[in-house]
Amino acid sequence: MNRRNFLLTAGVLALPKARAAGQSVRLTVRPDLPLQTISPDFMGLGYEIASVARPGLLSGSNTAYAQFVRTLGARGVIRIGGNTADFAKYSPSAAPVSSPFGTVVNQAVLNDLGSFLKATGWRLIWALDLGKGTEAEAIDEARAIIAIVGDKLLGFEIGNEPDLFGRAKHRQPEYAYEDWLAEYRRYKAALRAQFPRIPFAGPDVAGKTDWVTRFAADEGKDCVLLTHHYYREGQNPASTIEKLLAPDPKLQPQLDELSRASTTSGIPYRICEVNSFSGGGRPGVSDTMAAALWALDYMFTLAAGGCAGVNMETGVNHRDFISSYSPIGDDEHGRYSAKPEYYGMLAFSLAATGRMLTVEMNPGLPEMKAYATQTRQGSLAVTLINKGSAPIDIECHAPGRHASAVRLTGPTIDSKTGVTLGGAEVDAAGVWKPRPEVLRVRNGEFSLTLPAFSAAIVSNYRGRIG
Repeated sequence: MNRRNFLLTAGVLALPKARAAGQSVRLTVRPDLPLQTISPDFMGLGYEIASVARPGLLSGSNTAYAQFVRTLGARGVIRIGGNTADFAKYSPSAAPVSSPFGTVVNQAVLNDLGSFLKATGWRLIWALDLGKGTEAEAIDEARAIIAIVGDKLLGFEIGNEPDLFGRAKHRQPEYAYEDWLAEYRRYKAALRAQFPRIPFAGPDVAGKTDWVTRFAADEGKDCVLLTHHYYREGQNPASTIEKLLAPDPKLQPQLDELSRASTTSGIPYRICEVNSFSGGGRPGVSDTMAAALWALDYMFTLAAGGCAGVNMETGVNHRDFISSYSPIGDDEHGRYSAKPEYYGMLAFSLAATGRMLTVEMNPGLPEMKAYATQTRQGSLAVTLINKGSAPIDIECHAPGRHASAVRLTGPTIDSKTGVTLGGAEVDAAGVWKPRPEVLRVRNGEFSLTLPAFSAAIVSNYRGRIG
């Protein structure tokens, strides 16, 4: 296989600004050159534990919010953790408190969470308090979670971002992997004494990927998932749209290391806390059309790297406000909305089924990304992303006699509203009714023009999308 074409497919080449108008490219989808298979529960959302302590939010009775989650996929993973996890307590009969440094979760809100998981059909990763908690408290909390979650529990994490415990003042500045592993094993032993079959995930690091490699070697035979976090950087004035759409030089080496750890240990890895810029995101960047394109491309980049899934952070953050990067908007008065990033995730959910296929591109346009997937039944989807400022004319050779396109568009790259997928918005009830565009197919080829800063999902079966 041509390595340049593979790298284009895997999403690792640089993305300079688009060249002048009049760009054209020919794509060939290669079913004979399959790549990774995408996990059926790849889709995920991540929440601070402080979100659970907000009564009625993560509840099956919150039908609109549950529908926003279901619209993203029939299967997925909710991860509850974040910085508030290491300041949180479970107290069955106390009043719930949502606070950066003193969250209290009671039995009532956990019952709500159980009903939410039942309503959505999604599974759960839960981070236990290692920062300020005790083993006895972890046992009580785990018992309550197991009782309300049942077989929807994917795994428990012990501590959130323990590689930052020294900086976060949970431990001494010199706190290292060996220190955390000793604590992890003590907690694990105490929990296993009460719950012999309890599943664990870890190490849930912020950035020290070598902890994952070491954890896979030390605990790979006794855990179900390797976990890691990712943000482009901490939000600051330099966190621009241009930076968000450009390649992150640290991402691919990180994914390569995670993939090696996963392959060696036989344990899947998941980016269980992620979004554009940490600290709640950068307003005017994380909440724009740019975030939709970033999310779509980023999720395919992970899938191409063998990742088992991703949990996009949403909702209230560790600073006690609704993050700019939240895919699901929340006015904190019971009204929800699909933000631009949500549309990028939704676009991914349409196409990310089955196995990825090689896409050959001639000539290679660094501002364009192309991904292809195929289900076991043979249904093909081609995802086209134009991160450049000029339109691109595309001719694509792909098996099939019919093709329909669902376009991801917005008024401008910095638009916060007016973003649509398939010509339709997701309504206040979380319902999406797209209007696919039928393409003409001749001899297994279709053509379309992809406007600047837009994307399209093309299916080779008319009416399959929507």
